[in-house]
Amino acid sequence: MAATYDSAADLAAALRRAAAAHGRHEAEIGHADENWPDWYAQHMVDEQGGHSDQSAQGAST
Repeated sequence: MAATYDSAADLAAALRRAAAAHGRHEAEIGHADENWPDWYAQHMVDEQGGHSDQSAQGAST
């Protein structure tokens, strides 16, 4: 599934939501996530597909 955004502001908001979710993810795993770009990307695609709750669990650790 492709992720698309209507504006730069929408993309920035999605990145902020991903950053917040990723911070919780790193707290849960107890270390910095070296694969954060992949995690963000999967989270953002999942969020647009209506699966944002699952993305934190299914994204790379």
